[in-house]
Amino acid sequence: MSKVVLITGGSSGIGKSIGEFLHYKGFVVYGTSRNPSRISDSLFPLVQLDVRDNVSIEKAVAEIVQKSGTIDVLINNAGVGITGPVEEIPSEEIKNNFETNFFGPIEMMKAVLPHMRQQKTGLIINITSIAGYMGLPYRGIYSASKGALELVTEAMRMEVKDFGVKITNVAPGDFATNIAAGRYHAPVIKDSAYTVPYGNTLKMMDEHVDSGSNPNQMAEAIYSIIQNPNPKIHYKVGVFLQKFSIVLKRILPDKVYEKMLLNHYKL
Repeated sequence: MSKVVLITGGSSGIGKSIGEFLHYKGFVVYGTSRNPSRISDSLFPLVQLDVRDNVSIEKAVAEIVQKSGTIDVLINNAGVGITGPVEEIPSEEIKNNFETNFFGPIEMMKAVLPHMRQQKTGLIINITSIAGYMGLPYRGIYSASKGALELVTEAMRMEVKDFGVKITNVAPGDFATNIAAGRYHAPVIKDSAYTVPYGNTLKMMDEHVDSGSNPNQMAEAIYSIIQNPNPKIHYKVGVFLQKFSIVLKRILPDKVYEKMLLNHYKL
């Protein structure tokens, strides 16, 4: 029988690319969207779900299990970007980012684990970010939320190993998607202490996304992981320099690495 895959945030960007790729490979794919009625071009069913709402999560998971009898693979893809000087980002926006990028995936895992434990098999793939391996200027909150998910995944892998359930992280670099459009941007405040450096860094970040890799690379990577009976703890998908930046952080003295980031962002 074809495996049943649930992808949060499957209506656009990386999630949509993954869903379409797996659909063509013969998987039974369900995506999610906060407003699925607005999406008319999806190749696979979209279920209403907001990862910030536990009732929404429980209802969506129950609906998919009722229709397909199981959930074999959960791909925690739903996430939002956030930029700005930490000092100037409203606290409610920081909390909202963690609700989506960190607490939401945890609640999704809580919802599917009883089904996976019962069937003694399952795979959970958490989409994190290469940014989660380092504190990036003006992306500190995003880095923190994705880095936190990386660490929780490491812990949960050990907790569920006896149930036949595998959990892994996939950290993408910059991909050409619409994430910048949905990202919360702290405004560039005139006469702020951060006006010039934040404004310049924000422009650079948007250019990186616009010139990013094809999201089909992520889809191919996810497919390969699903086919692997013993997936690794961490995967990185992106251009060489982005992946190599993680290696450099591991081997360089902290201040040397910080200087490298400051030079990169021209700060």
